[in-house]
Amino acid sequence: MNAALRQRFTGMFLAIVLLGSVLPAVEARDVSTLEVARKSVVTVLPVWPGRPANASEPEGSGVVVGDGFTVLTADHVLGPVEGQVPVLVRDDDGTSYRARVIARNKASDVAILRIDRKLPVLAGRVDELRLGEEVCAIGNAFGVGLSVSCGRVSAVHRAGVGFNAIEDFIQTDAAVNPGMSGGALVDLQGRFAGMLSAIFTKQSDANIGVNFAVDAKLVGVITDALVKTGKFVPARTGVLLRAVPRKGEPGRQGVLVVKVVPGLAGDKSGFKPGDIVYQANGRRIRKPQDWLSLMAGRTPDEQVMVSGERDGTTREWILGE
Repeated sequence: MNAALRQRFTGMFLAIVLLGSVLPAVEARDVSTLEVARKSVVTVLPVWPGRPANASEPEGSGVVVGDGFTVLTADHVLGPVEGQVPVLVRDDDGTSYRARVIARNKASDVAILRIDRKLPVLAGRVDELRLGEEVCAIGNAFGVGLSVSCGRVSAVHRAGVGFNAIEDFIQTDAAVNPGMSGGALVDLQGRFAGMLSAIFTKQSDANIGVNFAVDAKLVGVITDALVKTGKFVPARTGVLLRAVPRKGEPGRQGVLVVKVVPGLAGDKSGFKPGDIVYQANGRRIRKPQDWLSLMAGRTPDEQVMVSGERDGTTREWILGE
């Protein structure tokens, strides 16, 4: 090897060593926890009499929760038929069971099924994820069988995306494709972080890395209400809002209080027309959908700490029931 070639080789070797020294360590995945979590995800097979199966999404997914007899799925998986829809649920071992539709909520894209066979449930629930945290999506992509794909949390508390009337989405770049709707988004410990609901695409249904799961906390609040009452209606705060600043105008994003209904929670908390809200319970409030998302996911006894301004002066409110 001549001197010039030796020098070039040495330089390349040093560059590789130095590059390797600054690359972040790859976070180790506990494959066993994901294998366990996958057993809590099922295939959902709705049957529409007189209507052919959706060729692009012939099957859906579901998550076994609670007592092991309850399966959550995305409402749109059950199709446009109202009320009872014949449904089969197939577990990880390939055994199918008849399921009953207990409740559906189109506004949040959440539906509840009930089966007579107890199946494994997810280990727990994650109420808050960090940006960049690694997560995995488990579902039945294109109807070929349950699979696991992993990625990162791109954003949390996405609302107003346009899929559902009520949205509190975790955005992830973990691959999600048709058929995975109703499946589980989990952390590396296999805990339930969200229910797969939507993929953002332009010309096709293929995954492009902008995927959404309904936040686990919102799923829990909606599920509790559906089980207890058969319906879910977010509590009214009595505060009518609009986004500020108006399009084309400068200023900090927030929501302007336009009207306050007397006697409801907003009035009792001291809100007045003209107030501007910027943050609630640590979340940025940029548009009315953010406010609706937060309020929809409140537990019955949860207070909301709100900050904003009145007449240019910083102001805080405590919103109760």
